[in-house]
Amino acid sequence: MMTSNKHFNSYKEGLDLEFLREYCMEHGERRVMERGETLEEAGEPAQWVAYVERGCFKYMVHNDEEGKDYCTGFAFEGEFVADFPYCLDGDVSEVSIEADMPCEVRVISGQELQALIDNDPKMAKLDLKILKNLFKMVYARDLDHYRYTARSRYRRLLDRCPQVVQMLSLKDIASFLNITPQLLSKIRREITFGQK
Repeated sequence: MMTSNKHFNSYKEGLDLEFLREYCMEHGERRVMERGETLEEAGEPAQWVAYVERGCFKYMVHNDEEGKDYCTGFAFEGEFVADFPYCLDGDVSEVSIEADMPCEVRVISGQELQALIDNDPKMAKLDLKILKNLFKMVYARDLDHYRYTARSRYRRLLDRCPQVVQMLSLKDIASFLNITPQLLSKIRREITFGQK
């Protein structure tokens, strides 16, 4: 479980998501998922919101021209995983969401969450805050590719979430940072051993 004071997924900062967690725990369907099993499939209608009790999920996009998959994000234990806001209306999912290890989740439908939002003014405000925070998080990550070198992006990731290197594969971390695994290996050696 991520135990750092700083969240890997910064959209959660300043939000009280306890009501949603409790709702998922009480009303959600318990699912045990194996590594590689998908919660959502890119190109299919997005349907689910899940609270991750155990495990880790990764968000994947496919580049048809290169024939490669890229990792764009993660959801860890104690977080929510969804193709949000697409899941609220069953819009086509932009990403595949895949279990990166054996996982246990509590799943509700996006339509169920949309009904909660529609019927509770506090949930409607929370929905807006989540969307704003998600935008800020994604925008900052995009700008970081211009603001920082690959080495600096990796260092910032380690500062924010040092446990990530034990939890995730080198390939997925490299993909998330938009660098090759070979470059990440070189950066890790430099940081760990001072070798160039």
